[in-house]
Amino acid sequence: MKKLIVHGDAGFRKGGRIEYDGEEYEVFAVARQGEWHGPDRPQLWCTVGKAREEETFNKQDYIPMHLDTEDIDAEAITVIREKAPPSAES
Repeated sequence: MKKLIVHGDAGFRKGGRIEYDGEEYEVFAVARQGEWHGPDRPQLWCTVGKAREEETFNKQDYIPMHLDTEDIDAEAITVIREKAPPSAES
């Protein structure tokens, strides 16, 4: 699991799947920053990880400040799935 600070809107949301640096990651959380007084482009502060790490994220069985953090441009990301598929209950 890691944190990504993405400069620009890469077009994905919570529940999406992205490819970055040759690896696929599930997007567990996204916080959009910079809408009001922020930089000229929005920033997406994301928690991403492998599918097997989703339970660890959901149970909050990790220390957020100990996650590796990478600062990247939106152009470095390939969006595989934009957001979570609709649930079967709907």
